[in-house]
Amino acid sequence: MSIKNAVKLIEESEARFVDLRFTDTKGKQHHFTVPARIVLEDPEEWFENGPAFDGSSIGGWKGIEASDMQLRPDASTAFVDPFYDDVTVVITCDVIDPADGQGYDRDPRSIARRAEAYLKSSGIGDTAYFGPEPEFFVFDGVEFETDMHKTRYEITSESGAWASGLHMDGQNTGHRPAVKGGYAPVAPIDCG
Repeated sequence: MSIKNAVKLIEESEARFVDLRFTDTKGKQHHFTVPARIVLEDPEEWFENGPAFDGSSIGGWKGIEASDMQLRPDASTAFVDPFYDDVTVVITCDVIDPADGQGYDRDPRSIARRAEAYLKSSGIGDTAYFGPEPEFFVFDGVEFETDMHKTRYEITSESGAWASGLHMDGQNTGHRPAVKGGYAPVAPIDCG
């Protein structure tokens, strides 16, 4: 999607906000939200020289003495986020180090581009494919307590290996994978 098409998406969707997203080195997504009117004032300038932010606030990035960073919105990633109450267009950004105007060496998008360029220049390959591997846990309940003399937490999950002796909805007939045994198991695994 070109800048022109991203602007068209913002206008036609009547977006009130543009949500600028980027990912830190550990894979955590961060964002800044700006009013859409700011983007529409001078779209070419805005997409070329996106907003600045404090890189020292991102774990493992910059020290406070050299913390200025810049986002460069990638128009090709624009989409309307269906989960916001107000119409919001999301745009993924490259992180730019203003010291040299290049992609920041700890920005995953910049790392991926450099890796692909290395593959091409070395003759190892001509294309690299990168993708996320979302992993998550679903808990039935989490309890925690912090006091002057103790701290505790307890996780409840009917699919947990420790749940085989629990009374659940009148019965507990399922087989549950052992600890570290839930990766690509073959049936029967009745955990939940």
